[in-house]
Amino acid sequence: MARCAPVYFSVHEPTTRETPVVVEVPHAGLFIDPEALATLVAPARAVGQDADLYVDALYADAPAEGATLLVAHVSRYVCDLNRAADDVDHLTVEGGNGRPSPHGLVWRATTENLPALKEALPRGELDRRLCRIYEPYHATLRGLLDAKVARFGHAVLLCAHSMPSRGRAGHADPGRPRADVVPGSRGRTTAARSVIAVPDELARDRGWTVAHDDPYKGGYSTAKYGQPRAHVHAVQVELSRRLYMNERTLEKKPNDFVKTQDYCRAVVARLGAVALA
Repeated sequence: MARCAPVYFSVHEPTTRETPVVVEVPHAGLFIDPEALATLVAPARAVGQDADLYVDALYADAPAEGATLLVAHVSRYVCDLNRAADDVDHLTVEGGNGRPSPHGLVWRATTENLPALKEALPRGELDRRLCRIYEPYHATLRGLLDAKVARFGHAVLLCAHSMPSRGRAGHADPGRPRADVVPGSRGRTTAARSVIAVPDELARDRGWTVAHDDPYKGGYSTAKYGQPRAHVHAVQVELSRRLYMNERTLEKKPNDFVKTQDYCRAVVARLGAVALA
């Protein structure tokens, strides 16, 4: 019987009148292919805790609002798609020369500072992940944004994430409570004010707390693609997981999940209607 190739990510096209919005969900996936699994020692629970669980479901209605939805299915323990391709150090990959970091393109430690890798990856294994996952993913994202600019004159990229409600051991803010919604725009430089205001205003309408760029300013995708002068506006939206799930059991809170899903759909709809020159 033929072996099916893994599906590392998928694109969901608009099901109604198209808008300039692309929603990117890079961290909700849990899939670990056999080659990567052989290198991994991270506890199974960490794979779930360090994923942006259910964010793909929270934004599942994006195509019904005219947006294009890009969802990664692979775990960030295999390849963190919100990192630069050269963000690898010598402790993570043989011959790596990036800045020392346990959470680069490939995670070598969990957020709780437990080992994630048995040992530094051979360079060939990193190249496999770049070739099969990372490069096709970012080529697809770049192509989606270019198509939006060609059609509408601009594109809006919503980088969709979630975060623990308090900083954990491996974070820069261990134990500190976080806001309900954190829009990240790297000092409000990656998008027009009208774009950055959307997740803020809709969160405050619901009585949720908001903190811009704190503790997340927007990662690789926000910085790379958020170039207003090139007509691409990007904003990262971090949702506190307490809004929609039990952080201990990793289960959805059914009623709260629906409310959070409604917020996500409203953000996508509003971004699609923002007037940009």
